[in-house]
Amino acid sequence: MYKKHHKIRGSLVLAIPRAEYMKMSDKSTAKAIFASFYANYEGSKKVREAEALMLVHQYELFKMNDDESIEEMYSRFLTLVSRLQMLKKSYVTSDHVRNILRSLPARWRPKVTTIEEAKDLNTLSVEDLVSSLKFHEISLDEHERAKKSKSIALPSKGKSSKDLKVIESEEEPPDGDSEEDPAEMMAMLSNRLQYLAKKNKKFLSRRSGYKGSRKEDQKGCFNCKKPVHFIADCPDLQKEKSKDKSKKSTFKLNKIKKQIKQSLMATWKI
Repeated sequence: MYKKHHKIRGSLVLAIPRAEYMKMSDKSTAKAIFASFYANYEGSKKVREAEALMLVHQYELFKMNDDESIEEMYSRFLTLVSRLQMLKKSYVTSDHVRNILRSLPARWRPKVTTIEEAKDLNTLSVEDLVSSLKFHEISLDEHERAKKSKSIALPSKGKSSKDLKVIESEEEPPDGDSEEDPAEMMAMLSNRLQYLAKKNKKFLSRRSGYKGSRKEDQKGCFNCKKPVHFIADCPDLQKEKSKDKSKKSTFKLNKIKKQIKQSLMATWKI
């Protein structure tokens, strides 16, 4: 027993780096060294439970990123499953299949529906599912490249159809370079923006001129309805004001005369 113990202890000491050995140099038995390893790297029971809950949460909310490929997503998924197995939190194959299908983006939805209708998810293996998704990924990439290579037609400054510039990139050039010149694309986009800005400016100028003419037509006197002058300079209104002033002055004069006459009559009676 003594020889076996020291043989195991020697194997443990030789298997660890010197920095790790210095942390447990005070341990005299192989059992104490192993317990120290277990506490440092596996953690206590509460730590393992907390880590397991975190990994389960990540597993349930697992999603494929938009810029990821199927191979990258599958590698990340396997890493998560391996960590769960180390913490004794394992799932069956059908759970993995359903979780992978649920994690795919919206552009994979037709393929997901096809797999769910055509195959039994309880018997489908993860490897067959990943192979089918990889084949569909190749088809999606080819479709996106064909969609980007469609011709783009942009009108230039001129109004005639001769000035239209058409970019046809469906067929690759003889030298194998299928990309368009960025400077040429920027020039055509600039011409298009200038054309739209000029058209918008003409429309706004016409609209403002129409509104201004309508406002000019509405200007004039509100009293006599003549466009020559405003209401402040209206002659009819001036005449009415002068008549009102003369009426007020004669009324005041007659009132004063009446008061004087009444006072004189009162004095003569006395």
